[in-house]
Amino acid sequence: MTTKIIGIKDFRQNITNIWREARDKNIRYIVMYHTTPIFEVNPIDEEEMILDNLVGDIKEARSQVKKGETYSETEVYKKLGIK
Repeated sequence: MTTKIIGIKDFRQNITNIWREARDKNIRYIVMYHTTPIFEVNPIDEEEMILDNLVGDIKEARSQVKKGETYSETEVYKKLGIK
């Protein structure tokens, strides 16, 4: 990943082009206010999104188990049309 440093004024004026370029060319932008870095813009990795979704799904599944919202093996087979 390439890193570029830009000023806040440039960021405000070109926000659409900057996020597109970050996504398309895998560039991380560090946005500066005078000599102080204030935030960064970087593309989200698809794998990170998948893992974040998986973490959410696991939390939901654990919650369902605690509430007793489960299926027996026989019920699962029946729903899937197996056996």
